[in-house]
Amino acid sequence: MILNEEQSMLKDSAAEFCRERAPVAQLRRLRDENSATGFDSDTWQAMVELGWAGIPWAEEFGGLDFGYKGLGVVTMECGRTLAASPLFASIWLAGTAVNLAGSNAQKADLLARLARGELLSALALEEGRRHQPDQIATRAEATPDGYVLSGEKSFVPDGQTADLLLVAARRSNATPHSEGISLFLVPGNSEGVSFTDLKMVDSRKAARVKLDSVKVDVNAVLGGEPREGGEPQQSLERTLDIARIGLAAEMQGALESCFQSTVTYLKEREQFGVPIGSFQGLKHRAADLFTELELSKSVVLEALTALDEERDPAEIASLASLAKARTGDVFKRISREAIQMHGGVGMTDEFDVGFFIKRAAVAEQMLGSARYHRNRYAELAGY
Repeated sequence: MILNEEQSMLKDSAAEFCRERAPVAQLRRLRDENSATGFDSDTWQAMVELGWAGIPWAEEFGGLDFGYKGLGVVTMECGRTLAASPLFASIWLAGTAVNLAGSNAQKADLLARLARGELLSALALEEGRRHQPDQIATRAEATPDGYVLSGEKSFVPDGQTADLLLVAARRSNATPHSEGISLFLVPGNSEGVSFTDLKMVDSRKAARVKLDSVKVDVNAVLGGEPREGGEPQQSLERTLDIARIGLAAEMQGALESCFQSTVTYLKEREQFGVPIGSFQGLKHRAADLFTELELSKSVVLEALTALDEERDPAEIASLASLAKARTGDVFKRISREAIQMHGGVGMTDEFDVGFFIKRAAVAEQMLGSARYHRNRYAELAGY
């Protein structure tokens, strides 16, 4: 769980970049300007030039082959400043799906374009109010020329800017629930694809996507025509677990930043002639939050390490749910305590702490809430 020298250097470089190029003030500006994309294009291109978009991919596919732990430390630093970018949607989610399930030709094409910043992609999965990855009603009707996709996706992170959608759909000859789900490569400008922008409470963007008889050829199936044994479903679940760990890394960085800014405020704000941080009650609360923070950090680093060590998928699934549940709970608690410890001013827009509590609310629900993952962790453990 210890960072090596190269990972530490990457972490320091990412921290400096995010402080200078993507501070919370940038997110505030994007919100105030009602940005159509939800992120700053120049900042994203600068991230691409630093190689962040290609960190986990093999060199033969245009990546740096630096592993998910390398991407994880970068994502933590992005979380510290709430940096809005396509990193999660395009790399952690869609890119991971291509890396796991794509054919060599698809990986050589798509991963290289993602790494160069020439392509933005998004995973179109969710269809309901809650995370239910096996409940897919979107249909893929087989035709002599390929497939016709019909359905609606309720929540697609950064879907409004995606050049390419990875659409989860159930093939027409499939049985209910998790069987028969494949991912289809659908250009965002395809005939029959329509978007409805969703403005999130955390000032990020997502989209509702409708597919009205969208035609794709057989080459649009990620990984090619499915084989027996449920490989598409297995790849999708592994993709989600990796993305859950990535989201946990972002939340870990955010909750640490939120805690640190609160401690700074406790040292500066005076009452009765002394810093309020000297009050025993606030000391105890801060110390309790610090122990929770350190425990969640250990879980996230262990999960990232497990990815790079290519451990058994069952262990990674358990660690993904543990990390997502843990950081979700801790981020929620720390952001709420931050509001309380800042007092009345914590509720005003003048202070950045309000952005963290809003991000905590959204991130905790993405890819499964803490309750969802506590239950999943128990089921994976045999309870």
